[in-house]
Amino acid sequence: MTLAVLPGRMRALVEPLLPGWVEPRWWNSPEELVALAPQAEIGWFDLHEKAAPLAAIGAARGLRWLNTAYAGVDWMPLADLERRGVALTCGKGLTATSVAEFAVMTMLAVAKNYPGVVRAQDRGEWLEHAPGTRELAGSKALILGQGAIGQAIDRMLQGFGVETETVRRKDGRAWQARLGEFDWIVLALPGTPETRGLMGAAELAAMKRETVLINFARADIIDQDALAAALDEKRIAAAVLDVTDPEPLPPGHPLWSLPNAHITMHLSGIPTPASLQRAAERFARNCERFRKGEPLEALVDLNRGY
Repeated sequence: MTLAVLPGRMRALVEPLLPGWVEPRWWNSPEELVALAPQAEIGWFDLHEKAAPLAAIGAARGLRWLNTAYAGVDWMPLADLERRGVALTCGKGLTATSVAEFAVMTMLAVAKNYPGVVRAQDRGEWLEHAPGTRELAGSKALILGQGAIGQAIDRMLQGFGVETETVRRKDGRAWQARLGEFDWIVLALPGTPETRGLMGAAELAAMKRETVLINFARADIIDQDALAAALDEKRIAAAVLDVTDPEPLPPGHPLWSLPNAHITMHLSGIPTPASLQRAAERFARNCERFRKGEPLEALVDLNRGY
């Protein structure tokens, strides 16, 4: 038998799929997680607050495979996991559809100024003219990152008649000289030391006034102070920020009061029933792969960080 320490909130979905050689231990609180972790050969330690999962990783000295439903793993001690020979699988692609739909929804909302429609309704005001007249069709979007989320956004935007260009890690930074060509710049990159600070004051200055910057990646990819200044001075049209630093964004933060800053509160990747089912099914498939010594699905390259 192989002992697996698994989240109790996933029990109803995972338990029916577990092979007989996996002996589960279900945790239902941070304290239970840390207490059970030393027994784990297979672990699933996801919590929004990271102190307990990090303590559990440190305590699980017999760990051979760590699973997470999070797509981003930059919060984990990747070098330590590599030294210990622990395989890490992530949630790559599990919420890609949800995040991509959220991204496209926000682009349409900005183009049509849908917030202006909602506020008019709140006032009981019948608008005679549409508050937003931009069209997605015929516009140009630069999508940085071609993982599952970036690819899903790309497919959906093409359906709206958007001319898309994509950038992968191997493509380098030639795109920086072309920022002024695009109406939409969409960030769907993994969080790594290479991506930190990628969109700074110089990059913002290179964009045209009509550009909308959209971040569904990591907050630290953008220089948030430089972005707030660019929005305040209307040097770019708008920004959609699903991620901010810090989270939650505190009351009184300048971004709250900027009418061209659209804060979506990291809601895009919140698990849906469909994505949770996909997570359970992938975990079960990976159990069989782990048993047979086969490559695991969504295996993280611990050197690259994704």
